[in-house]
Amino acid sequence: MAAISIPVKLLHEAEGHIVTIQTQTGEMFRGKLVEAEDNMNCLMQGTTVTYTNGKEVQMENVYIRGSKVVMLILPDMLRVAPMFRRGRGRGVRGGSGGFSRGSRGGMQRGQ
Repeated sequence: MAAISIPVKLLHEAEGHIVTIQTQTGEMFRGKLVEAEDNMNCLMQGTTVTYTNGKEVQMENVYIRGSKVVMLILPDMLRVAPMFRRGRGRGVRGGSGGFSRGSRGGMQRGQ
């Protein structure tokens, strides 16, 4: 099982908030993000769709395929999401600072 990336975790944190999604065709969808999947498929409610010609339409429910998403605009409040705190997450403890773990190979200091 692959680890979930930070952008996908952030997308899950945005569930229940108002987001804007732009698709490959240039359409903009703004509404409440009800559910987001790991492949970025999104279910939205109370959505305003702005087409490339400028026409706006209200839609009750919208399901957007993740592979069609070009850009997401998330609420500013997610800047303080737990995954961005220093001292947490992958790569903070231990590590070798870019050097190999064995006695051979990789970069060596002081040579």
